[in-house]
Amino acid sequence: MQRRGLIVSFLLLGLALTACSGGPVRRVSPPAVSIQQLTVNADGSWKLDLRLQNYSSIPMRFDSLDLAVSAGGQDAGRLQGSPAISIGPESADVTSLAFTPTSAGRIAVADALAGRRPLGYALAGTLSATPEDAKSREFEVDARNTLNPAPGLDGVLR
Repeated sequence: MQRRGLIVSFLLLGLALTACSGGPVRRVSPPAVSIQQLTVNADGSWKLDLRLQNYSSIPMRFDSLDLAVSAGGQDAGRLQGSPAISIGPESADVTSLAFTPTSAGRIAVADALAGRRPLGYALAGTLSATPEDAKSREFEVDARNTLNPAPGLDGVLR
């Protein structure tokens, strides 16, 4: 009987130690970036509201990005910026960056707005982010999506 009690005690102690040894899993997953809103300014430049999605189980600081932007199948130029924004685990946030598009990009957006048609876009390049308590890492971006004219808002695609 004492032996059985001793075995049960050791099993319970083993289970307790196993439960304490784990802790939260620190998973770093590639983030995502997309255009949430494109606003055409009076001078023809754009304001891009970028949605940064952190799929990691730990907070990440989004340091910089270097993306080739295409709109309506046309090269719209290169977007380079430093969002300098921290995003919690498995969360997203929006940051705004100014962008001066190429004339082909301007025409593609103007055509979509005038015709009240959807506009396909693509982002390709790199996004630099720093996971909590770790070194900065570069992640490849290859995103494609569609923006639609915002009802009642001239010069805005969402």
